[in-house]
Amino acid sequence: MRNGARAQKMEVFVPYSKLKAEVVRIFKNEGYIADYEVDTKAAHPRIKITNKIANRTSTITGLKRVSRPGLRRYVGAKEIPRVLGGMGISILSTPRGILSGREAKKQNVGGELLAYVW
Repeated sequence: MRNGARAQKMEVFVPYSKLKAEVVRIFKNEGYIADYEVDTKAAHPRIKITNKIANRTSTITGLKRVSRPGLRRYVGAKEIPRVLGGMGISILSTPRGILSGREAKKQNVGGELLAYVW
């Protein structure tokens, strides 16, 4: 996703997984991508993501993975970080599913901090 956004590609194909599909759903809800489509008919299922381009640049200017297999990062409901002073979003894996930082604060749940997007 990061490479496609930097290369100003209109369409990006990502191998399908449930986690990736939920993260892409959050991107769509927050307005970072124009649309997405899950293609499970192929031999290897994939997600087709249509980038949103504004002023000849992608709306996703940065994406950073926070929690990784070697060092997991967990946050409580009160410790959810703000990204770029509220201009970006954080993505969390919670007991209620994959949520953005704003949704997790509303529902008062914490979890594993997956990524920052701005």
